[in-house]
Amino acid sequence: MSLQCGIVGLPNVGKSTLFNALSNAKAEAANYPFCTIEPNVGVITVPDERLKILEGLVSPEKVIPTVIEFVDIAGLVKGASKGEGLGNKFLANIREVDAIIHVIRCFEDGNIVHVAGKVDPVADKEIIDTELQLKDLESVEKKIAKTEKTAKSGDAKAKKELATLIQYKELLEAGKNARSLNISEDDKEAIADLLLLTAKPVIYATNVDEASVNTGNKYVEALKTAVKDENAQVVIISAAIESQIAELTDEEEKKEFLKEYGLSESGLNKLIKASYSLLNLITYFTAGVKEVRAWTIKKGWKAPQAAGVIHSDFEKGFIRAEVIKLDDYVKLKTEAACKEAGKMAVEGKDYVVHDGDIMHFRFNV
Repeated sequence: MSLQCGIVGLPNVGKSTLFNALSNAKAEAANYPFCTIEPNVGVITVPDERLKILEGLVSPEKVIPTVIEFVDIAGLVKGASKGEGLGNKFLANIREVDAIIHVIRCFEDGNIVHVAGKVDPVADKEIIDTELQLKDLESVEKKIAKTEKTAKSGDAKAKKELATLIQYKELLEAGKNARSLNISEDDKEAIADLLLLTAKPVIYATNVDEASVNTGNKYVEALKTAVKDENAQVVIISAAIESQIAELTDEEEKKEFLKEYGLSESGLNKLIKASYSLLNLITYFTAGVKEVRAWTIKKGWKAPQAAGVIHSDFEKGFIRAEVIKLDDYVKLKTEAACKEAGKMAVEGKDYVVHDGDIMHFRFNV
């Protein structure tokens, strides 16, 4: 399954610098607003040590990791919901993504102009929240106007939908994001077609100076306090450090570089892990001499759904799944040895796939 995260934020917070560090697609980074006019898309390999382990055991012809698309979207300014700056284009681009990575400036630098004149991460967050909320409110009010007519005719489904829409309207008017409304998944169907911007899951990427990359700083702490009641994650990252890492091609050099800063992993890894966690994603593997490959699925998916990610025929004609746990594969070295030792489980349609499962599907179409 394809995963797409949109990188958003005010102008000059480090979005394009971070994007350039994360991908091979080079967005222009400049010290003025709107240097990113069209969304830039970078397809980024998801690092997974388990692939290297399987490669060593199987010696396949090729190894195919799973990927995430990062989209660098034009900087937002106050008034975007009314078309200010590149508002309408920006907001349309956000609707397309699965999750939002909101880059927040948490560093001082007199050489880089802040669009509001001072560094204030909470105020920056609120500017973007307000613009997204206003756009969502506009969408909800339009649907309320349409739904009211049907509800007045006595349609039970429309009445229920209208009640939910009114809850969202009141929430947005109170300056809160749609994702904070605690209602059932069935009730959320009322807004599913609206693709509400503030309903999307969010990761706050706090862009800090090099000295703050391990511990954070007062700006990070202020932001954490401001978002503590949201269903969101806060990741500390330094776009400047990520830019330097991106220039290194040797893995050992990268490890040494990270070690110098007291880091165990790059900001990219942190963002990917946070994205997977936020979206409830896991990875399973297929392993053979032709290829070892990682596949991304939703946590809780059953075997036929997981098979369908490879090809729809695998799901339609699903017969069974043969499953080996990675620990068993590492211990016994080969698929044949796992089978002989009784460590290859034969699972049916109700099997819930686990992160790290090595799977082979039997199907008939």
